[in-house]
Amino acid sequence: MRILGIDCGSARTGVGIIESDGLRHSLVYTAAIQTKASRPFGERLHQIHQELLSLIAQHQPELAAVEEVFHHANVQSALKLAHVRGVALLAVAQAGIPCNEYSPNAIKLSVVGYGKAQKHQVQLMVQTLLRLEGAPPSEDAADALAAAICCANHQGFQRKFQSS
Repeated sequence: MRILGIDCGSARTGVGIIESDGLRHSLVYTAAIQTKASRPFGERLHQIHQELLSLIAQHQPELAAVEEVFHHANVQSALKLAHVRGVALLAVAQAGIPCNEYSPNAIKLSVVGYGKAQKHQVQLMVQTLLRLEGAPPSEDAADALAAAICCANHQGFQRKFQSS
């Protein structure tokens, strides 16, 4: 199964696509969609939306995973994050792809085994699980790949549970 993971951010939105059978995962694509802070926010959202649609068309994922909004100390940052999540969810829905949403703790628990893992721990485990020679290109890309791996793990568990 091909899974798209999205780590939403207004400056950088991480994207990662993996191929998985529920047990073993391999990297298909990863990057970060970068927007310029000097551009109007609406234009930045449009750029993220267009790049996600292009990525989906190019790689044809069957499933998507997006990190849920977490409690943020800065209200403005949380609102911007929510807007980006809305754009990501819209792009996935427009493509007709089922989407799962996971809390940051659930993603870390699934990938690292500890729900309060640090960023570098997530990067290291993503590198290990995908058998990459080096770390993913950015924390945003690593987080997106972690969301996709979390989704794959849940799908593998559900298939196993349903077959028994």
